[in-house]
Formats: sequence, C-alpha cells, structure tokens
Amino acid sequence: MDLSTAYLGLALKNPLVPSASPLTRDLDTALRLEDAGAAALVMHSLFEEELRAEDAMLDRFLVHADLGHAESDGFLPDLDAYRGGLERYVTHLHRLKRRLEIPVVASLNGVSADGWVELGRELELAGVDALELNVYHVAADMQQPGHAVEARYLELLADLRRVVNLPIAMKLSPYFSSLPNFVKQLEAAGAQGVALFNRFYQPDIDLDEMRMIDRLHLSTAAEALLRIRWIAILHGRTRLTLAATGGVHSAGEALKLLLAGADVVHLASCLLAHGPEKLTEILAGVQNWMEEKEYESLAQLQGSMSQQNLPDPSIVARASYLRVLDSFTARPGVWS
Repeated sequence: MDLSTAYLGLALKNPLVPSASPLTRDLDTALRLEDAGAAALVMHSLFEEELRAEDAMLDRFLVHADLGHAESDGFLPDLDAYRGGLERYVTHLHRLKRRLEIPVVASLNGVSADGWVELGRELELAGVDALELNVYHVAADMQQPGHAVEARYLELLADLRRVVNLPIAMKLSPYFSSLPNFVKQLEAAGAQGVALFNRFYQPDIDLDEMRMIDRLHLSTAAEALLRIRWIAILHGRTRLTLAATGGVHSAGEALKLLLAGADVVHLASCLLAHGPEKLTEILAGVQNWMEEKEYESLAQLQGSMSQQNLPDPSIVARASYLRVLDSFTARPGVWS
C-alpha cells in the first residue's frame, strides 16, 4: 500500500507528522517518534520573546555587572562558554538532522519584523528542511481593522520570502473573516502551505483566589470537526499544502481529515498523553481501514470527501447549519 504524500514540497512516506510540542526537545524522544512511524518532525517553537528576555538578562547581570566595580570582573562566568537560546536551538537541530532520516521542520514564533527575518535566516543556514511560522496574534486592539491583521501576516511572509529560500508554511487561526481569500493571498505571497488551525489557549478565572490564570488543555477529538470543514472547502482550490493540526486522537480523525483533503495530519496532544506508540497505533488504523475499503494508495482517498467532490456541496456550508439544528430531539422526559 502506498501511503506517500507531499508536505511543503518534501516527499513523505506517510501523512503523520508530530507537530511542535515539548516532545521534540529531546533527541531520544524524537528518535522514538521516527521509529513509531513519523514521516517528518516539527521542532518545538523558537520564541523571539524568550531570546530577547535572555539577551536582556545577560546584558544586565553579566556584560554590565562590573560597571563601577572593576574588581568583580574576576568573579563573572566566562561568556565565551555561554550558549544563548538560538544557539541551543540550532545545536539541537544539528543533532536531529544527524540522527534522523526524516525531514525536520522548524517552528518559528516571532514578534517583530526584524526578529522573524533574522531567525528565519539563521535557521536556513543551520540546515532545516522547512519553516512553519506560528503567528500567534490575538487581535485585541479595537482600533485595528481586520484587513490590518491580514496585512501583518502577508508582510511577515513577504519579508521572509525575500531572504530565505526554504519552503514556508503559515500556521493560521480559524478567526479570519474570509479564510479562502486569505489563503489565496498567502499563496500569491509565496507560502508553500498552511496549517489549520492554531489553538489559542484561553485564560481561565480562579473563583477561589479571584485571579486570571493560564491553564493548558490538550485538544479533544471534537476539535477535528472545524478542521474537516475548512480543509474540505480549501482542497482543490489552492496549490498550498494543507496540514491539519488539532483534534487528532485516533485513526478515525486522521482518516476524516485526509478524506476532506489534508496532505498531512499533525499530532501533538495524543502523543503528549500516550507517548510515541500512539502514532504507531494511528498509522496501523489508517492502513487497516484502507485495506478494508480496498484503497491501494493514499492519493486515491485524499480529497474524495472535499466540497468539490461531494454530491451535495452544501453539507459543509450554511445549509448544514439548518439541518443539524432541525435534527435535534430531546430525550424522553427531559421537557415533560
């Protein structure tokens, strides 16, 4: 059975790709993911804010610590032996590239135009196979119109496209007012793929201590439904790689996203919860289902349930909203 697919111009042996998560920080875990069947690997995100904060701390406590106190110079650590966040990330990338046989994609999360460009150039020089731009932007400014939010992404992509030749994927949120049009603009601006969708981690309120708190929640299988709809709409209408990310916990979700038109399926929460062996289980489930349905290749099923191939395209549009609402029936005794 041929499970091969393409991702950002890279030939992959199957469509399962672990996405950016703490799992990829460790070389041994990365090797386990490859042994489990991963076709490529997205590294943990490189955050520009963390690099800036580290540089500021270094400057304050080491570089300028001896101002006015020359005798303290002999007690400071040797800066030549110090490795910053970018250097540590690049060193880890080199280890992964030396030991893994699968492609390695870097996840870049910046905040400034200069930062995105500088870090993107450094990662290309380090030998990464592709870049995923994780533009985690919460549009909370009441003076900022929607088109300005889109322009932020497009300008970032154009700036990077001028200095790097790597394949670039944009990781998007589901909150754009016209996602198909925006994807079309990203394609024209030089992107090679989109990852749908970024998960915005929502703050919570502690009722006992009366304070706002951050809390990590892993994804659920229900989140795959939003990805199914939009990938089904986009498949066949763009040349970009379509990567589904969020909500994949079994072979069922992976298969549905591939049928909708995904080129690859990213995995994170299920691997964090169950370990690399979960990837082997999902891959086996995909293969078994394809054998039962007598598919000979992944290409045969990809996009067969996309909007352009459905007998009733309205199933992924507004009409489905009405049908679903009308189909609800309360359990006996609930309202009597």
